[in-house]
Amino acid sequence: MSGHGRPDLPVVIVGGLHADARRAAVARLLADVPGSVVLHHDLATAAAGTVVRTVRDATGVLSSGEAPLVNDCACCALREDLVPELERLARAGGTPLAVVELWDSVEPKAMAEVVTAGGFTVTGVITAVDPALVLPYLGNGDDLAEGGLAAAATDQRTVADTFARQLEYAPVLALADSPEADDEDRELLAQLHPTARRVPIGHGDPAGSSPLARAARAGFDVEAAAAAQHPACALLPAEADAHGVATLVWHSRRPFHPERLYAALEDLTCAAARSRGRFWLADKADTLLHWDAAGGALCVESAGPWLASLPDAAWEMVPPVRRAAAALDWHPEHGDRCQHLVFTSPGLDRDGLERLLESCLLTDAEYAAGRAAWERLPSAFDTLLEV
Repeated sequence: MSGHGRPDLPVVIVGGLHADARRAAVARLLADVPGSVVLHHDLATAAAGTVVRTVRDATGVLSSGEAPLVNDCACCALREDLVPELERLARAGGTPLAVVELWDSVEPKAMAEVVTAGGFTVTGVITAVDPALVLPYLGNGDDLAEGGLAAAATDQRTVADTFARQLEYAPVLALADSPEADDEDRELLAQLHPTARRVPIGHGDPAGSSPLARAARAGFDVEAAAAAQHPACALLPAEADAHGVATLVWHSRRPFHPERLYAALEDLTCAAARSRGRFWLADKADTLLHWDAAGGALCVESAGPWLASLPDAAWEMVPPVRRAAAALDWHPEHGDRCQHLVFTSPGLDRDGLERLLESCLLTDAEYAAGRAAWERLPSAFDTLLEV
């Protein structure tokens, strides 16, 4: 029994923009875990203000209904409708696994947190992927709205950045059997998310011990998953080079010159299918900046202060995982301030990229001038950061 006086109901979240792969993964779980139930909220009508809920098992649809889109917020609508549905299922008992199948552009992080906050145990988060579609989706800078994939009228995300977050959050990737996929496609996937378990959707096992069914119940830690995405302590990929795909991990302790970096943004953003990490600017030395690029578009935002800029008393407020990450990499002068950017792409021009990044750092003379001089440098990033 759970603390809510109802039987426990393990929940697995299955998401991804690759709808055919996602549906195949869900069908596989239904077949392999007898008695399991799928909950799905269709947001195709979200722009008109409604969400259509379907609950089904291996035999077909058990119930369906409509929920209003609360505050033009898909996440709110799902929270208001999904948790009560899970509670009904749990009270009825007899369901070995609830499969929450996310609609195309819904991101698993938000839903894992909603389900956990509702008092349920998320036993797995799976993003279903067609390896042949990874590069086309990562390169697609279109707004979700253009493809009818927006989760609300105000949704301004792109296909590329949404797909990247879906891919990188999930500890398990369910891979469709894709005849078009080649070694480069599979290598790109491996380098983008090296710690993920890659499980073929494959063929069924009614005994419930298929790799996918096991992965769905392997366990999931919402807090650890959030920490692994946080720019300050993100688990970023390592150096790699195979099958025509490379990952460059670039570190520097020296701050960027704001104007030179700003002038290089377009070239840096287009240099790789995916790039991410944390960085610091000479004129904003206390601000940890988050770099997140996919589909030829870059998002730069403040992720709060560097720990080195905080008074000692404030350290107690910082999650231990972040303190540990900072301590591992502490610099006697700059503390945890650093450039840590990771670029992953087929055909990556590693040398050219390194030269371009180095050229954006402060020169020896600029560096020697010290912080008071750095703070007087032109603030080229203010419009980007909407300061």
